[in-house]
Amino acid sequence: MKDKIRAGLASYGMSGRVFHAPFLEANSDYILKTVLERTPKGSKKKYPAVNIVSNYEELLSDKNIDLIVVNTPDHTHYELAKKALNAGKHVVVEKPFVVKTSDGEELIKIAEEKNLVLSVFQNRRWDDDFLTVKKVIKDGLLGRLVEYEAHFDRYRNFIKDNTWKEEEEKGTGVLYNLGSHLIDQALVLFGLPELVNANIRTFRDGGKVNDYFDIRFEYPNFRVILKSSYLVREPGPRYILNGTNGSFVKYGADPQEELLNKGVLPVGEKWVKEKADFWGLLNTSINGKDIREKIKTLPGNYNKFYNNVYKAIMRDEELAVKPGEALNVIRIIGMAIKSNREGRGIELKVKWTVNA
Repeated sequence: MKDKIRAGLASYGMSGRVFHAPFLEANSDYILKTVLERTPKGSKKKYPAVNIVSNYEELLSDKNIDLIVVNTPDHTHYELAKKALNAGKHVVVEKPFVVKTSDGEELIKIAEEKNLVLSVFQNRRWDDDFLTVKKVIKDGLLGRLVEYEAHFDRYRNFIKDNTWKEEEEKGTGVLYNLGSHLIDQALVLFGLPELVNANIRTFRDGGKVNDYFDIRFEYPNFRVILKSSYLVREPGPRYILNGTNGSFVKYGADPQEELLNKGVLPVGEKWVKEKADFWGLLNTSINGKDIREKIKTLPGNYNKFYNNVYKAIMRDEELAVKPGEALNVIRIIGMAIKSNREGRGIELKVKWTVNA
């Protein structure tokens, strides 16, 4: 078996330029072999050794490509991932996995039948703030957790021109985009909820897609609140956790996306440090002692996603982001849409698999 995975990138838009190409280039386990660019936007200049193709069939027919990254518009994920799997390629799909749950079920079945690795780029599992929150919960620093609130807000009060993300396609809008991350994180921490209640809106003038949501997950004696808006000019906390013994509040966004946007490769010490100003505040009581202190943020590293995919392809490690987990995110999004449409909470009556 080859010791390097030769990868093809289905698009070199923002996702390819910022979130995929840098990791495939910097990771010694991969060779970024081919990029699909119908209109050249600079991948050849950035990566001189890369092969440029103008259509997806060229990616599929290249027998030297082992892995295809499907990072195209959301509504195309199912069709392009299916073609790649049927061509015998391992596949990484940009989130959201698919738009329809039945499409995701079919992709999982094909991957299983062909013994291929299929994963979804839920990179925010390796955000520094989420890793820190995860540890605070695991260490029981707040006692019994009673409320978890997570925000993924932005400020964009205009409608961006010439982008599919602002068009009324299936899978567009903040719910599928940023919501995929918040929902995935909550499911990683707490599993499937008993009930989903959602309020989904379009607040921007002239907007065609949803740009706000407030989703509540109900668990026994515990609640999750997930919120996102494009009209938050003054950022509040990213995470607010309340327990029987105390609280943890975390401001500030993980710096990895900012570094990637500046062209900083994901290697070296600069990659992992967050300024102490943004460390989360813990106010709690442990063994009868009151504690109020900053908690140093754990280092985030999106590299770990591709490290894991490599090891999964080489059969040395279980997938970190299983397609069944990514499909559960889509199922929850469907419940949220139904809840918003019907103005009521939607109960989870079927225990879906999370292991596929």
